[in-house]
Amino acid sequence: MNLPYEPLNRRHAIAAISLTSAAFLLSACGSDNDDLAQRASNDGTNYVAGDGSVEEFAPESRGEPVAFESTLFDGTEITAETFEGRVSVLNFWYAACPPCRAEAPDLQAIHEEFEPEGVQFLGVNTRDTQPTAEAFERNFGITYPSMEDRTGQVMMAMTDYAHPSAVPTTLVLDKEGRVSARIVGIVEPGTLRALIETVLAENAPAASASPGNFEDGSG
Repeated sequence: MNLPYEPLNRRHAIAAISLTSAAFLLSACGSDNDDLAQRASNDGTNYVAGDGSVEEFAPESRGEPVAFESTLFDGTEITAETFEGRVSVLNFWYAACPPCRAEAPDLQAIHEEFEPEGVQFLGVNTRDTQPTAEAFERNFGITYPSMEDRTGQVMMAMTDYAHPSAVPTTLVLDKEGRVSARIVGIVEPGTLRALIETVLAENAPAASASPGNFEDGSG
């Protein structure tokens, strides 16, 4: 049923202006700053925390393989072929995000645990310049690499699974490069381990192309 058209009256116009102003102020909170200490002192009001919800997709209900191109902070190119033939974990983060900081040690520990099984971890940094991201990685001992995504290219390609305001978000990809699970909010270690083990146990066909090896890269 089509609703009747209602002209934009003064009250609606004021509300629209208020929403526009709020959106501008929110975007202004994301300005670049290479001083990790200043960014870490942020009170967290410039992100929308996830609720910790977990969604798992059965093999027959998964979408198409991920198809984006990006570059790691070390200059390594990332393409769709990067995710073929191995289980991958994508974590969307930035340095001043409190839950990102809280989950960082767990992500590193799980990376180390599953690295011998060929699981690759890749970060997607949504806000920081390279010095800020690298300082974060040094502080938290993160050894898996991240790609810079201040332009939102990766986020836009993954918008069906990762909302721009819900950081951190962690995605598990199967050996075909399809999203098999999503965690919105801080990672619970046991849950992420179980999601990784599920796709490791699947008999997905390995791709003919040899995937890149990024375990020892730095941010």
